Amino acid sequence: MITTIAFDGDDTLWHNERAFAVTQEKFRSVLAHYAPQGDIYGRLYETEVRNLRLFGYGVKGFTLSMIETAIELTEGRIDARDIRTLLSLGKEMLEHPVELLPDVPATIERLKDRYRLMVITKGDLFDQESKLARSGLAEHFWRIEIVSEKDQACYRAILDRHGIAAQNFLMVGNSVRSDILPVLAIGARAVHVPHPLVWQHEVATPDEGTDFPVLGSVG
Repeated sequence: MITTIAFDGDDTLWHNERAFAVTQEKFRSVLAHYAPQGDIYGRLYETEVRNLRLFGYGVKGFTLSMIETAIELTEGRIDARDIRTLLSLGKEMLEHPVELLPDVPATIERLKDRYRLMVITKGDLFDQESKLARSGLAEHFWRIEIVSEKDQACYRAILDRHGIAAQNFLMVGNSVRSDILPVLAIGARAVHVPHPLVWQHEVATPDEGTDFPVLGSVG
């Protein structure tokens, strides 16, 4: 019997990845007059992944990775004004309005009196707290967990901390890698709600025989 339902934040409750996609295109434009550019998106992704152990997930780490990639791709020739532009792009992302996905408010309203609702999301603490506060949803959640990584150890720790049995727990999220596979591995249940845009790092292929529901929307 499910007693606790947890939701991912980014691209499950609110849009997130499309802001990164727009910013990456602006990043390409900033570097357009520097040559050669090479594989800008590929190099940026490599830098992001390399920096995860230092910066973690989120806009701030992404912004620093843009600057590092720009310096590398231009062999140090990038102008200070363009560095300032990249910093401004990061600030714009942090200040971007929170846009809830379709059906989210109605679904949360429908479930809040029947289940204990949680948010389990990863990323920068300040940014995620800000997005949750601006979403208008915070008051409906029993517990909020902002974590640096979503793996089996993380989920086990959360369930133990709040006294939740795995068989009573359901995770809802857009990332197979972070929201589905580690939850199933600890004996809990998960529902996948795909988002049209997925960061390459979050792509995962389930093992043959792994079964979980897939919904078109949170509603």
